[in-house]
Amino acid sequence: MFPTTRWTLVLASQEGAENRRAALEQLFAIYWRPVYVCARRKGLDPARAEDAVQGLFLQLLERDFPARLDPAKGRLRGYLKAALDHYVINLHEKESALKRGGGQPVVPLETLAAERELAATPEAPEAAFDREWALTVMERALARLRSEYEAGRRKGDVETVLRFFRPDAAPSYAEAAAACGMSVPQFKASLHRARARFRELLKEQVADTTDGADADKELEQLLQALRS
Repeated sequence: MFPTTRWTLVLASQEGAENRRAALEQLFAIYWRPVYVCARRKGLDPARAEDAVQGLFLQLLERDFPARLDPAKGRLRGYLKAALDHYVINLHEKESALKRGGGQPVVPLETLAAERELAATPEAPEAAFDREWALTVMERALARLRSEYEAGRRKGDVETVLRFFRPDAAPSYAEAAAACGMSVPQFKASLHRARARFRELLKEQVADTTDGADADKELEQLLQALRS
């Protein structure tokens, strides 16, 4: 449910063509949305943006890009942004992913959902990319937190607890405590632990795509992308 996407997996994907494709398709399926939104903000219409995502990912697969990556020299986020910049510049030479891929997409894209959210993204392509990347990281961290509640590792009603992690209005502590079968002090302590665990999960997600020593700085930059 939560596949590993650490640099170690990307580098280990060099072990064979089949393993490489499976690992990278898994990676692309997680992080396609920032690439798509960035392509849209660069002026591509929805169809061409979708083609650009598929074309870029196919190109990266064909060129065995993990063999040239070094986690110590950068972040996966930065690498994909630069790769998209080059791809869009040369788009007239490689017109679409569908032409290059024989009609077979590398990963399925839910572009309708991405289009609905496009209005909330910044106009600047790089800022849009970073915001969508940050949202993807946060969504995966929240999904992991949800799974811990559903598996019984944490006490409380998961839907009530997760309302405190969303931008819409959360219930009062008294209401939330009642829904979770706790006293107000118990619920506040439980929520504090959940927030601390969420930050740990965020750091784990960030460490998946950057050198571990750089995770704190990357996390702060992603949080800043959501605030701006």
